[in-house]
Parts: sequence; structure tokens; C-alpha cells
Amino acid sequence: MIDPKRSPIGKVILPIQRFIQKEKSGGLVLGISVILALFLANSPWHTKYFEILQYKFGFLFENKSYIEMNIHQWINDGLMAIFFFVVGLELKREIVAGELSKPRKALLPIIAALGGMLFPALIYFSLNSAGEVGNGWGIPMATDIAFALGILYLLGNRIPLSLKVFLTAVAIVDDLGAVLVIAFFYTSDISMLNLGVGLLFLLTMFIGNRMGVRNILFYALLGIGGVWTLFLLSGVHATIAAVMAAFMIPADVKINERIFIARIKKHLTNFKNADPNSLPTLTNEQLYILERLALDNKKAMPPLQRLESAMHPFVTFVVLPIFALANAGVSVLDINLSMLFETNVAIGIILGLLVGKLIGIVGLSWLVVKLKITTFPKGMNFKNLLGIGLLTSIGFTMSLFITQLAFIDEAYQIQAKIGIFIASIIGGIAGYFILKKENTNSESVNAKI
Repeated sequence: MIDPKRSPIGKVILPIQRFIQKEKSGGLVLGISVILALFLANSPWHTKYFEILQYKFGFLFENKSYIEMNIHQWINDGLMAIFFFVVGLELKREIVAGELSKPRKALLPIIAALGGMLFPALIYFSLNSAGEVGNGWGIPMATDIAFALGILYLLGNRIPLSLKVFLTAVAIVDDLGAVLVIAFFYTSDISMLNLGVGLLFLLTMFIGNRMGVRNILFYALLGIGGVWTLFLLSGVHATIAAVMAAFMIPADVKINERIFIARIKKHLTNFKNADPNSLPTLTNEQLYILERLALDNKKAMPPLQRLESAMHPFVTFVVLPIFALANAGVSVLDINLSMLFETNVAIGIILGLLVGKLIGIVGLSWLVVKLKITTFPKGMNFKNLLGIGLLTSIGFTMSLFITQLAFIDEAYQIQAKIGIFIASIIGGIAGYFILKKENTNSESVNAKI
């Protein structure tokens, strides 16, 4: 028998699988995509780079074009809908059985996340309250979980698990807030007919869930062909459809753990007792047993978690890098400082992300703990909280996404992107070194003890 690790294909695939399974890999790939986008936007090929993003295509039916968008729009409305679908799956999982399922455990990250959205928006709006620039108040509210967790995992095991859980919970509540902001404040004129039909498809998915339908294809056809398409045509942003569709995916199992264990034991016993044929292939009896085992394995896993697990690598290593390639490309060839700061867009975003996040997350968390409304999780102190607060100022993916919705003027988009980059770099580096210093000191103290 050939050892998969030593086979030619194994030598190629296994290192890739190990890389994908590392928590920090997603942030690394996203960072490389940002650098590549900036390079292309400022290279001799910058004209071609922007032309490709503006190339239009759509669906043709009876000589009439439907849902015709350019590549940039397909990425932001189509590919990013997949990202928001996975966000919706994560949100539902956390609400059903995760960090947000127990009120006392969820209280601190919820308060922190709400403060981390409110204060950045207030700071930005205080500097940009009039005209189109005022639409950008939602930009500094966001936190990029891939980058933030990527930096946190660079610190390895010296970081208490409670910090990683806290940051994840804050980011998930933050994502929910961003989805609601997009739904209520960054939606164009609405076609009630298309929206109504889209909601009927959503209702069908809900009924299917309640009736016990577990077929992923059923939800995929209704979710993509019905909900996403009709929400897009209605004027409600398609990413909202993705989150709502995700909430319709079943989160329960067909067989519980006790029954699953009993069945697996039975299948293993039957497989052990089945007559082998001493050949590389299996007998019909062995195949039947393995098929039953695979079916029970499927029944024991909630469709929600099965989908989340299957789609997460695709989103992390395909969707988000492509989004970064399409949206992070800022050409500095024609930019001058006077143009960059002719409005307060950039400075509003920088202060919103850096100062607003610190006031909202660190300040409010410290306050509710001092008032004994809730407590810090084990392993967290004020300095760790400060480091986490700085990491949440990395608003990259969601901030860039909201930038495209908030501004029509390209100059404002460029100013916003520069502000996002500056705040994210400062927050990421500062957060990393504060957490590294604090937790290195803790290790030293523990070693002496």
C-alpha cells in the first residue's frame, strides 16, 4: 500500500493542507493580496488592472440582459455574499450554542462590540456631518476578524485562550452590527415586489427547516436562485440575503451523540466481521457497511456546521483574497497630500478606528467590570484588553466593503482606503507589541513562581 505522505501528490497536497489548517494563514494570505493589489494599482499595468475590474457581464434571456454588473460589482455583491453567508452561519452557531448563547458570558463581548461600533461612528460623524462625506460613518465601525485573529495567533500559546474567544465573540457581534447597518442605512430604492417574492423563498427555506429537510441542495437552490437573486433585484443589498438565508439552515442533528456512538460501534463490528477479499478493492458487503457509516456520520452533524466547515477555507483563501485584490488597489501615482486631507474622511476613519475602538471596547469593558455588572474572563487584564482593543481597529475587509457602499465619489473612496490602511497598520502593530510584552512578562512571572 502506498503511503499518502510519500506519494507525489501527497507531497504537494499535505503541506497545503497543513498551511490551510493554521489559524494565522488566512491573515497572511489576505495581507499578500493587499500588497499585490497595491502593487498592481501603482505598476505599469495599473490601467489594465482597473479596466479588468470594470468589464461587464451578466445573464442573457430572450435577448434581454439580466443582472448585468462589472467584475468589481460581481465580487462585492456575489462573492462577498458567500462571505456573509458564512458570517451568518457563524452568528447562528454562536447564538444557538456558542459564546453568545449564555447571557452572562455574552454580556461583556456584546457591550464591548456595541461600544466599538458606536464611538467610532460618533467620532467620524463629528468630523464629517455634511454632504456625501457624512455617509461614511459606518466605515470605522467594522473589525476584520481574519487580520485581528491572524495577528493574535502569531503570538502562539503565550496568549490565553480566553482572549481569543473574547476577540472572536466581539468580532461576531461586530459583524452582526455591520450587517444591520448595511441593511438599514446602505440600501438603495427598494422594489417591494421582488423583495416580497424573495421573502417567500426565505419562508420556504424556514418551512423546510421546520419540516426536517436536511438536503443542502434544497437550501442552495432556494437561497441562491431565489433569495439572493430577488434581494439583489429588489435593491436590498444581496449580502443581507446571504445572512438571512444562513439563519434558515438547520442547526440540529437527526441522531444524537448516544445513538451515533452505538451505531458507529455496530458498523465497526460488522466491518471487522465482514469477509475480506484479499484485494485492493472492497466487497459489496464492506461497501454497504461504509455507506451506512457515512450516512450516520452525516446525520450526526448539523447541516449548519457541515456547511460552515466546508465553506470556511474557500472564503478565507479564495473569496477574501479576491475581494482584497479588487478593493485594496489604491493608486498613489496621482495622489498629493492636499487632495488626501482636503476633507476629514481619512482623519475621521483613522480616529474612529483607533480612538473610537479604544473608548468603546476598552473603556466600556473596564467600566462595566468596575461597576461589577460582569467580570473579565480568566487570563484577561487591562493591558490585554488594551491590546485586543487595538487589534479591533483593523477594520480592513468590512471597512473597505462599506466604503464602496458609502461613497460614489472616487476621491472620497481613496481617502477612506488610505485612512483604513493607516489605522489598521498602527492598530495591528501596537496591539501585537502590547500583547507580546504583557504576556511575555506573565510567562516570566509564572516561571519564577
